Amino acid sequence: MKFARLGDPGAEIPVLVEGDHFFDLRAVTSDVNGDFLAGDFRAAVTAAHAAGELPELADAASLRVGAPIARPSAVICIGMNYAAHAAESGSQPPSIPIIFLKTPNTVVGPYDTVTIPRGSEKTDWEVELGIVIGARTSYLDSPEESLAHVAGFVAANDVSERAFQIEVSGGQWSKGKIAPGFNPTGPWLVTPDEVDHQALGLRSFVNGEPRQDSNTSDMIFTVEHIVHHLSQYVTLEPGDLILTGTPQGVALSGNFPYLAAGDVVEVEIDGLGRQRQEFVAWEAKK
Repeated sequence: MKFARLGDPGAEIPVLVEGDHFFDLRAVTSDVNGDFLAGDFRAAVTAAHAAGELPELADAASLRVGAPIARPSAVICIGMNYAAHAAESGSQPPSIPIIFLKTPNTVVGPYDTVTIPRGSEKTDWEVELGIVIGARTSYLDSPEESLAHVAGFVAANDVSERAFQIEVSGGQWSKGKIAPGFNPTGPWLVTPDEVDHQALGLRSFVNGEPRQDSNTSDMIFTVEHIVHHLSQYVTLEPGDLILTGTPQGVALSGNFPYLAAGDVVEVEIDGLGRQRQEFVAWEAKK
């Protein structure tokens, strides 16, 4: 199943996506949120759809596409989870997952405009596979238990400001990760049965030119390992988002310029859709 949220920020309509058709889910849930994902949401949607209770949203094509999940309680990220990206960053591949946090207000729609922070000269792109949690998760006994706690997967752009992340960080990365809008997500939430999360191609482009081109099979720590590992330290709640790291091909490598106002970034993951964001300069609000 594929789910999306269509409409203005704060007023998105939850929908079931089937090809070019969008079915209104408000007979089943008010939103694609933790309460919805914590239940047997696939069975509920299947039953409602079969009963004809999900009308097709006629004006779907004219609506903004929001993030496919409502604002999560937590966004937890894994750093340097591809060996080649660690190398281009000047680091050795980690022996245990590196964790940092983004704030919930970084999560925006896949086509929303992204503002370059005031004073930024090193804003960067990062295509990443995102995990959406579907059940309260704490102290899992093994990685094999992890997928039972996953509601689905999303494409994400872990936008980063490298000077804030590295040069003025004090050793923690989150300063460079938490500007508003720094986590375009979607366009879809896709349930685990629809994709092979261990073998998904993921790519990024800047102004139409290719940047990243890799596969989730190259991750150092698998989805199952990540969820199990995190559960030893944090209680994950339904609707929470985990970003699993980015492959090589970012501006931090020194091979490409950082983003400037007017640049367009596109990221895509097989089966999870393609995003497009225009980056704009920060302006003081009047």
